[in-house]
Amino acid sequence: MNHFRQLWEYYNVRFAASRDADRDRGEVSATTVVLAAALIALALSVGVIVSGKVRDKATDLDLG
Repeated sequence: MNHFRQLWEYYNVRFAASRDADRDRGEVSATTVVLAAALIALALSVGVIVSGKVRDKATDLDLG
């Protein structure tokens, strides 16, 4: 978990620095793209996990 925290802090600092540097130019940096892709992947994986759990719970219901 310590490695994850270090990576998170590193990317958070890089994101803040990139955002400050790009504010004047209006460009999107590679760090911003990587962070956006990581957040999208995280959201998709959470959605898959939740829908799988809901589907499993629904198939276990005894309706008859």
